[in-house]
Amino acid sequence: MPSPLPPDRFTALHIDLNSFFASVEQFLHPEYRGKPTAVVPIQGDTTCCIAASYEAKALGIRTGTRVSDAKKICPEIILVHGSHAVYSKYSHAITAAVERVCPVAHTPSIDEMICQLLGRECRPPVARSIALDIKQAIWKDVGETLNCSIGMAPNRFLAKIASNMQKPDGLIGLLPSQLPRAIAHLGLRDLPGVGSRMEARLNRKGIHTMEQLLALDRMGMHRLWESIWGDRLYHWLRGVDTGDDGAPVAGGAQKSLGHSHVLGPEYRTLDGAWAVAHKLLHKAAMRLRMEKFHTGSLCFNVRFQLTRAQVAQVEKSGHHHSGIEHASWGMEARFPPCQDTLSLLEALQGIWQQCPKGALQQRPFFLAITMQNLLRESDLQTNLFQESGNRSQLSATMDKLNLKFGHTTVHFAGMLPARDSAPTRIAFTQIPVLYGAEYM
Repeated sequence: MPSPLPPDRFTALHIDLNSFFASVEQFLHPEYRGKPTAVVPIQGDTTCCIAASYEAKALGIRTGTRVSDAKKICPEIILVHGSHAVYSKYSHAITAAVERVCPVAHTPSIDEMICQLLGRECRPPVARSIALDIKQAIWKDVGETLNCSIGMAPNRFLAKIASNMQKPDGLIGLLPSQLPRAIAHLGLRDLPGVGSRMEARLNRKGIHTMEQLLALDRMGMHRLWESIWGDRLYHWLRGVDTGDDGAPVAGGAQKSLGHSHVLGPEYRTLDGAWAVAHKLLHKAAMRLRMEKFHTGSLCFNVRFQLTRAQVAQVEKSGHHHSGIEHASWGMEARFPPCQDTLSLLEALQGIWQQCPKGALQQRPFFLAITMQNLLRESDLQTNLFQESGNRSQLSATMDKLNLKFGHTTVHFAGMLPARDSAPTRIAFTQIPVLYGAEYM
């Protein structure tokens, strides 16, 4: 016998801020409103748009569109150098506005929030009223150009789907009595977690449409995904709340911490790359201490831009999302757990000395520094025979001054040429934290 339908109630609201970065820029700059606007990480034709206003989206310009292509589509497009600190400030302000109406249970990214409904809040009319009050709170407390689309559903997975069904400024509810027919018209890639690769995999197994997917029974879904994920998906798409639909896994220990950066044209030399790498390490080491970690491993990765002639010389060249043909190099250094900047800088210097610097490695354009094997300070055993010195005290003093006056007030001389480069990068999935006077 088929399982009884869940009651027609909403338990989750998914709030999706519409074109968030671009909307913030249009709020701060009224002259941008109503005009195609795109946010970029650096000013350059080889980079990509990281956000686009709805006026730009109407022309076909989206996240990931190469700047040179965006200019061809719309020569008059406004390109804005994005500021993570500004977007972080507004993300926190919007969260506070939402909290005034309904507690935020989860923040999957800088432009998304989830509210969990309880008791009478789950009744569709009450849930709809809460959603409208959230929209009004954002408009009133933060800014009139900052719209959001809200999805209401009996589980988080469906709520996220619903939030994408009507943009901008949408409000869609998916009730169990309407499922699964209410989502049968969607594409496979409208499902969270289904990208181009997963879609191709489903196509190879004979699933090309949402209707074909929904026609499968639970065992069919299990076989399709070859895991319990298929069973969960079967239930979620029919309005069942299984208790594990999108919430972060409890107890997962953080494994790594780091920063990456696409170099501006003025830093695409070996000296410029080293200065920026120094800056990235300075930021990562400070975060390491702020978050109470030690690390026993430092990974450094660099990508070098290649000319067309050089591409033919390199068998395993890559293709960066900006369209830059490149060759990659990386190395890991391991050492006793530490958190002071000087020890980490010595490890980075050792890696940099090993980095190839031949004809193919003269145009670095991307750097990444990652600290792995993280240990909580509370879990670290004191080494009675550790080398004496004042490295930890030096780092603590630097942190104290940098937190008060700005994160680059006191630093080692090697990063001086790149002191103002590599600002806090714009990221959708990282919720920034305010350390002292700046976000990181």
